Amino acid sequence: MGITYFEDNKVFKLDTNRSTYIIHILGDEKFVSHVYYGHKLDSHKLNYLMLMGQEPVASKPMDRDRLGFMSNFPKEYPTAGLGDFKEDALSIRRKNGTFAVGLNYKSHNIYKGKKALKGLPHAFGTEENVTTLELICEDAPTGLEITLNYSVFEDTDIIVRSTTIKNAGNESLYLTRALSAAMDFDNDNYDILTLYGDWAKEAQISRCPLTYGKHGVESVNGKSGVTYQPFIAVLQHNADQDKGEVYGMHFIYSGNFLANVSMVHYEKVRMVMGISPYNFNWLLEPGEEFQTPEAVLVHSEEGIGGMTRSLHDFYRDHVIRSKYVHKKRPVLINNWEATYFDFNSDKLVSIAEEAAKSGIEMLVMDDGWFGIRNDDSRGLGDWFVNEDKLPGGLKPLVDRVNALGMKFGIWFEPEMICPVSELYEQHPDWAIALPDRKPACSRSQYVLDLTREEVADAVYKMVYDVLKSANIEYVKWDMNRQLCDIGSATLPPERMGEFHHRYMLAVYRMQERLLTDFPDLLLENCSSGGARFDPGMLFYGPQIWASDDSDAIERLSIQEGLGMLYPLSSIGAHVSDCPNHNTGRTTPFETRGIVAMAGTFGYELDITRIPEADRAQIPGQVKRYHEVNHIVRDGDYYRLAQYSENNRWDAYMSVTKDKKEALVTYVRVINRVCEKPVRVKLKGLDPAKTYTVEGEDRTYTGEELMYGGIVFDTPYGMGDFKAKMLHIKEK
Repeated sequence: MGITYFEDNKVFKLDTNRSTYIIHILGDEKFVSHVYYGHKLDSHKLNYLMLMGQEPVASKPMDRDRLGFMSNFPKEYPTAGLGDFKEDALSIRRKNGTFAVGLNYKSHNIYKGKKALKGLPHAFGTEENVTTLELICEDAPTGLEITLNYSVFEDTDIIVRSTTIKNAGNESLYLTRALSAAMDFDNDNYDILTLYGDWAKEAQISRCPLTYGKHGVESVNGKSGVTYQPFIAVLQHNADQDKGEVYGMHFIYSGNFLANVSMVHYEKVRMVMGISPYNFNWLLEPGEEFQTPEAVLVHSEEGIGGMTRSLHDFYRDHVIRSKYVHKKRPVLINNWEATYFDFNSDKLVSIAEEAAKSGIEMLVMDDGWFGIRNDDSRGLGDWFVNEDKLPGGLKPLVDRVNALGMKFGIWFEPEMICPVSELYEQHPDWAIALPDRKPACSRSQYVLDLTREEVADAVYKMVYDVLKSANIEYVKWDMNRQLCDIGSATLPPERMGEFHHRYMLAVYRMQERLLTDFPDLLLENCSSGGARFDPGMLFYGPQIWASDDSDAIERLSIQEGLGMLYPLSSIGAHVSDCPNHNTGRTTPFETRGIVAMAGTFGYELDITRIPEADRAQIPGQVKRYHEVNHIVRDGDYYRLAQYSENNRWDAYMSVTKDKKEALVTYVRVINRVCEKPVRVKLKGLDPAKTYTVEGEDRTYTGEELMYGGIVFDTPYGMGDFKAKMLHIKEK
């Protein structure tokens, strides 16, 4: 396994446990060709698949029809202006106005392990579990040196790609498109799979047939975006959770992105992933380099579920750095929906006192503790304690909470500034704005220009001082609007097209500083819910708030979509009050707890005011969390049914790696008259093991549970929105 170069055939073979990826260096001009990605192979001699010399697919490079060749040969990293009229991964603009760029093999390096990417979130591994190929290419007319980077994570069936572009020539030029990965292949009756959404409706699954033309998703608002997840997959039309081929690409980045699949003549398919070219224009002076973020490639022959489990293992073991990644997170209670802006120290302590009695382990103080922040129209940027609400500052409050045996956490929105704030009065030019236009306010706030070091340093200093003032063990980092009115007072005109990427790099620098200064901090990222739920953010914090819609029934589809890509332990999920503040729906407290258990688990309510019958369930829910969280956090995740498809019920399960324990969740959303009981066939168990099922006296074999199933019947209660969770153990 790993990476092998076969000199006689000029072939690079990249192997994971269950997949093979083949690259070929073609002809005298040393074109870099994509040959194969799919089922694990022993052979590397698949060059015949390119059908070179067979009209009308392609012609030999030196034959009469060079254009035909350039248009059709399968490229590993397509470039602009030289006869390939499909989606390109790299384009430039030279001083003479031309945009053509080529790619010819020069040399390569293969080594165990993987290098870090400076300033960018990235996958990591050891010499035991990752091998890296640096495929160094050149474009002689421009002097560009283009290195295609491949890291093979054998243990998780993942290949990570990125591109390093160096100006080794003598003239300045602009990168106008610099994507991270591309792949050419033939259509095989494929569908396209993406995730779309909106505020409070994140990560909805979209699947449609691949047809001729261009299909894809993109974010241009400065965030990875709630509108689309930075992910795209093609999968065989008959693929489901358990069978069929799936090819996925996911992006370790939190800003503007592009993910496209296009099909052209002869059903040739190209898949690309990278930074969106929208307003992207990067000046590359002689000697300078540009590093693209990393794209995650995954191939599964076990359907969507196989892709899911590969991605979960990969993110847990090779992207999330936090010490909490394989640990239980403290069960927290957040005061936002309990109090909104109307609170003081005594109110927060009263919540903490009642929460501590129920076994809740952390109090998180949300928005409204700083400056003159009594509503959402003012105060952002003034990161100092409002002592009218919190007399004596944070330390007296935190000490009172700690004395109850609870940890303390706090909310920040460091990237924002309100026009009504001391910071804006002192530094109005720190907000992103265009000098000759009225800026667009959103939620009564502007975005700070963090690309300016003095701005980022000043804001970070305020955050640092607050965190140093008391024993704060958790931070929720929020970001509640898009970027527009793009311009920076300190960037020269020729570099203004670099702003979006520079902004994202500045955010990463701030979060890196935060974790360096506070290495034990539990960081949860958030952006109006899940508008920055992406692999890049997981590099800094092990969990992300999934959605501001915490309604348990709405969360079924949100958590289904996110769970398709991300470990369940990364999905911020809370039990909130009813009627729900977003939907007005009333859902049983037991169901709310069960649904939130498939995530980080916590509470978002005023525990001092909820019905006694609900409050009485909390100790049992907390106890349950401690009993089963290891299964959810580190187990293999299987989808059993989708409410988003059947409109009746939802079911999923997690299984420990040793297959000794499983946790099965069933939610009956809509109850109907005269319907037969639901039989759910389990997955991922050992057919030969004997298991006990919680609440039953008899035992089952894994074979019986997987092929016979479990019956969920109406004895769980009449009505809608009922849920059941079953703990299954090896006998």
